[in-house]
Amino acid sequence: MPATTVPLAAQAALDTGDTAWLLAATALVLLMTPGLALFYGGMVRTKSVLNMLMMSFVSIALVTVVWLVAGYSLAFGDDAFAGLIGGLEHAGMAGIGPDSVTGTVPTFLFTTFQLTFAILTTALISGAVADRTRFGAWLAFVPLWALLVYVPVAHWVWGPGGWIAQHLGALDFAGGLVVEIASGASGLALCLVLGPRLGFKKDAMRPHNLPMVIMGAGLLWFGWLGFNGGSALGANGLAAASLFNTLIAGCTGLLGWLFVEQRRDGHPTTFGAASGAVAGLVAITPACGVVGVPGAAVVGLAAGVVCSYAVAWKFRFDYDDSLDVVGVHFVGGVVGTVLIGLFATSAMTGSGAKEGLFYGGGFGQLGKQLVAVLVVAAYTFAVTYGLGRAVDRFLGFRAAAEEELTGLDQTVHAESAYDHGVLSASAHPAHAPVSVAGKAKQS
Repeated sequence: MPATTVPLAAQAALDTGDTAWLLAATALVLLMTPGLALFYGGMVRTKSVLNMLMMSFVSIALVTVVWLVAGYSLAFGDDAFAGLIGGLEHAGMAGIGPDSVTGTVPTFLFTTFQLTFAILTTALISGAVADRTRFGAWLAFVPLWALLVYVPVAHWVWGPGGWIAQHLGALDFAGGLVVEIASGASGLALCLVLGPRLGFKKDAMRPHNLPMVIMGAGLLWFGWLGFNGGSALGANGLAAASLFNTLIAGCTGLLGWLFVEQRRDGHPTTFGAASGAVAGLVAITPACGVVGVPGAAVVGLAAGVVCSYAVAWKFRFDYDDSLDVVGVHFVGGVVGTVLIGLFATSAMTGSGAKEGLFYGGGFGQLGKQLVAVLVVAAYTFAVTYGLGRAVDRFLGFRAAAEEELTGLDQTVHAESAYDHGVLSASAHPAHAPVSVAGKAKQS
């Protein structure tokens, strides 16, 4: 993704078609965070629905502030230190005006598009620690994580001079490394920091609202077309091919997951269909702009099958990944990023450009993809683990046992998703219950 910003008069390259498409794509990607909130909200138990929604929605506001102050500049500003981080020349959006252009679109649009990626990635982590996270600690964690983890990795992969793209030569079209592996590895780190939910591996913790899960997955799929198609940064053939590959992989991921469920459990489920579609979409994210249609089908299918088994690893290895962020986003991100080394084709990457093993490119690209996966996973896990420990030490990251048993909706937010008759009178005095005697006195 290019990040060179120049005045319109100097470049005169603004393209209205590209701008119109990226405006639409940006709106689609922003919609993915409310879609994720519904997806996650349906997966938790009734006592934590609103808390789950809030963790996603508050991420929109917090990450936006970080992005405006310094995040965008550090991620997409000119490289300031050996491909590791950008400079602060655009801190507070300095030097950017209505006439500034990045590529062929207004820079304000480019930075907003990239902001929506940062928001979604941060919100994804919340699913790993659902039902047991103190909301105040989450408010502190989100901006710190966005600045210390997301921003550097985004610069490595997409920023000007970033070492993964420019020096290593690994490929990540729309976020397998930056979004999926970063959020998945970070989710695993927080799982270890907070520990398992009360009753983990003993009590049934089934999704409370599968229609909500399907609705959320549908909104994610819808937004994903802008997520991947918009990453071409133009209204062109690459955008169309990326969008088509995204649709294909979501379908084959869904079918792969259902096939495993039928063979293993004897019945395909709606929860499996939603999870399989998301797994396919996760895996195709890094590959949608570099593999052909056959490669997209295989990437999605592989993710649907592998992730359907990976979600059960938490029971074997005793980490409570509440909503399968590790099993779907981390594992799916690894599958898609690594398979680029097999299926990348010059028909997508450009004549004479990088190709995967199956298209005559040898093992070189596969090795680069593996190195990138290992480095990003290690960095994001280590920094998130340290950050989680620090937040836990100073603020307390884990909710109290009583709060967790009662439910975070009532103990933290003084609300209930399905029974508004028990709202806290102090938090919502206008909705405080009134006795019959009280009503008679008022009349």
